[in-house]
Amino acid sequence: MSTARIDKRRPAGGTASRRHPRRPSRLAPVWSVTLLAGLLSACTLAPDYQRPAAPVQADWPDQPKVAYNGYDKAATAGMQPAAAVTPAQGAAAADLGWRQFFRDDQLRALIALSLANNRDLRVAVQRVEEARAEWGQQRGALWPSIGAGIQGTRERLPPKMRVGGPDSPSISSSYQAGLGLTTFEIDLFGRLRSLSEAAYQNFLSTEQARRSVQISLVGEVAQAYLNLRAADVQLDLTRKTLDSRQQSYDLVKRRFDGGVASELDLNQSKSLLDTASADLAQLARTRSQAVNALVLLTGAPMPPDLPAPAPFDMDSIVSAVPAGLPSDLLERRPDILAAESSLRSANANIGAARAAFFPTLSLTGLLGAASPSLSDLFKGGNGFWSFSPSLTTPIFAGGSIRAGLDLAKARDNIAVAQYEKTIQQAFQEVSDALAGEATYGAQLQAQQAFQQSSARSLELSNMRYTGGIDSYLQVQNAQVDYFNAQLGVVQTRLASLVNRVQLYKALGGGWEETTKTAAQ
Repeated sequence: MSTARIDKRRPAGGTASRRHPRRPSRLAPVWSVTLLAGLLSACTLAPDYQRPAAPVQADWPDQPKVAYNGYDKAATAGMQPAAAVTPAQGAAAADLGWRQFFRDDQLRALIALSLANNRDLRVAVQRVEEARAEWGQQRGALWPSIGAGIQGTRERLPPKMRVGGPDSPSISSSYQAGLGLTTFEIDLFGRLRSLSEAAYQNFLSTEQARRSVQISLVGEVAQAYLNLRAADVQLDLTRKTLDSRQQSYDLVKRRFDGGVASELDLNQSKSLLDTASADLAQLARTRSQAVNALVLLTGAPMPPDLPAPAPFDMDSIVSAVPAGLPSDLLERRPDILAAESSLRSANANIGAARAAFFPTLSLTGLLGAASPSLSDLFKGGNGFWSFSPSLTTPIFAGGSIRAGLDLAKARDNIAVAQYEKTIQQAFQEVSDALAGEATYGAQLQAQQAFQQSSARSLELSNMRYTGGIDSYLQVQNAQVDYFNAQLGVVQTRLASLVNRVQLYKALGGGWEETTKTAAQ
């Protein structure tokens, strides 16, 4: 609030001030002019925003087409349209709720737990509130600030400075009370409106960033869960392998003790047993680390009452999603939307920087009562008003205003490049996931066939060894091949599941809890 003492001195600094005791009702024209000026200050010097062209092709690139043909014909590899890799129909990934995409009840429960407790997501939510408050602060500058107050002054002047002459009283008093309009900038050239728009776009960008955090969180929880499930399967395989190799060692030991098997056979059997024991320790550690990752992501210990897990295969855990077109990403991926909001904010800041070259009109006013006596302050006839417009224009600022505009333009160019890079990154993520969708099926088929042939080779090797035809080296190699083939099947299945999750995430999926229909 601004107040002024009753005197006849003219304010300095190019500010015209007119004061005179009048009745409050006569100020209506003044306030009307102020309001009209505020309403007329709707122009802005920001450039017209135009979305940059997407620096990617109009459709996804062709994907590999790999066919596993068993043993009658060698596997073939060619190319196929990306549309042939994913379903043509169905809800878009961004509209497909994570409860529908993930079919495993245990995974759904862990995702829901993470959305309630994850600390990164909480920080992202508060970032949105922070940006909302900053926008509210900047938006408030578009409106006048009015306050109420009361002020009193008592002073003693030497005889030569007394208004009534040397014989007048040496101590004088002055009291004022009323409503005050602090310095209010009439936004003639849109500086404040541009700053408000920039703050608003920053708020929108932060809101989209929060969505990105949630989508990433859903994907990370799913990946950590799949790692845990794969570790469980591999641990079970390793325990079975360890039992089998223990039985094999016992057999060789008996043959060695009976003088049938050599010491080399015995040591080869020992090495297989020791390798399986080392694998067991490694996989136990991997499983423990997967649990720790889930605890961090969910923000709480693993609940003891989780639903039973689904079988560890593609159709039991995740659904298929259509890829759509690259142009869909511009409206569905939150990181792209956030980058565009940042670009709009930079564009608005150019308008604020341009407005700094033009004059600034400010208003200060006071409406109330004034009296030399506190007891008479609120009596009739003591009406008081003060209205002080101020016009300032830059003349010389050492090049800082020009540098401010150059800075705004440079940041706008940076925002354009970041927006385009975000699109390119999204395009790559989807294309990589589509390549995985096109090839993991054939890879898994070949890996499963390798597991079956390795199992048969191990069976034959054991028969030939016990029959005295081959040495134990053949059994050792067959056991190693079979164990690696089993682990390879699990790892390939894990990779294909993670790839499906990455495709869902890359297409903007994970924000909606339930599938969004066209009507919504």
